[in-house]
Amino acid sequence: MPSSTLPENDCPVTVSPSSTSSRGLSGGLYALALGGFGIGLTEFVISGLLSSVAADLRVTVPAAGALIWGYALAVVVGAFTVTAFLARRQPRTALLVLLALFVLGNALTALSPNFVVAVAGRMITALCHGGFFGIGAVVAVDLVPAHRRASALAVMFGGLTLSNVLGVPFGTFIGQQLGWRVAFWIIAAIGVLAMAGVRTLVPALPAPPAQQTKAQYAVLRRPQVIVSMGLTMLLFGGLFGAFIYVEPLVTNVTGYPASAVPWLLIAFGVGLFVGNVVGGRAADKDLAASLRVLAVLLPVALFGYGCVASWKAPVAVLLVVIGLVGFATTPALQVRVMRFAGDAPTLASAANIAAFNLGNAIGSALGGLAITIGLGWRSPIFVGAGMALIGTVLAFTTNHGEVQ
Repeated sequence: MPSSTLPENDCPVTVSPSSTSSRGLSGGLYALALGGFGIGLTEFVISGLLSSVAADLRVTVPAAGALIWGYALAVVVGAFTVTAFLARRQPRTALLVLLALFVLGNALTALSPNFVVAVAGRMITALCHGGFFGIGAVVAVDLVPAHRRASALAVMFGGLTLSNVLGVPFGTFIGQQLGWRVAFWIIAAIGVLAMAGVRTLVPALPAPPAQQTKAQYAVLRRPQVIVSMGLTMLLFGGLFGAFIYVEPLVTNVTGYPASAVPWLLIAFGVGLFVGNVVGGRAADKDLAASLRVLAVLLPVALFGYGCVASWKAPVAVLLVVIGLVGFATTPALQVRVMRFAGDAPTLASAANIAAFNLGNAIGSALGGLAITIGLGWRSPIFVGAGMALIGTVLAFTTNHGEVQ
């Protein structure tokens, strides 16, 4: 069986799938998925706890949004600094360092006596985000044959989506019953388990060849890498900018009781999980077509969500739809940027994760601004639809042909 390294000067970390047992391969991928589960949980659980955290720390709900967009901005910083530093290390060691940072940040958040410390804890946690998915993505694609790369990424990112299906609603329930701090202690414990899984199940791959820092960053100036990150930022900024204020929207506009919020988050998470699997398979078949179709469907679904926000049943259905359509783009976007990055896929992959979170930061900040100036709880949905629509235009005006 041929090596699974990316062709034409792609991934510098090389492991032949035939040299590792199928059990080891699956174990390694699922260990990465567990880490992704914890990271997804810490990023998104705050959406269902926003009102509780705001009340406990004595800030307004829009101000508490800094726990979301501050996290996202710290992901960007970490992707370009922490990842660049760790990318030259042995991949498994780098992943363990990142998970240790994750545990530390969540523990600080759980202990925070005030809002400033809570934000600091969130930002420390966020520093590991881009590096974990960036380095983990390169490891994941190197553990499978070439034609399964998007599907391998879907397994790793499956932990992220599963955190929305099970983890975020469970965390919201725990937060409502036992307090939001308990939810963050549980997340820290998941980080410890992920460290054990990575240490035990991820193969000890060799460190990539040494590269000059300037050479690593040069890849980020390539036009199609920039386009890839732009697509990621706009599509995910639209998706999560619309979603991030779901708790106050469904309780104040749709009329759901607070006890229904975990179930609605499960509905959204089911969409994410299914979309991730479907998107991986579609991208393996035709990356360009899958991106363009999804880029059309996302703003349409978001606009429809905003229009029916006063009705309970349509809101529940559309939360599934926007989760499915939005997250189905993830494997394709990640494969696209890694292919165009060529000889520096780790930094480019982490940079693309930064673009996910920069889009989230922009979308949630604009949504919070729209609420603050009095445009109403549903205004973030239309802000998100507008961002996604710009992404649609970009998807149809750029050339995807080189990566099919």
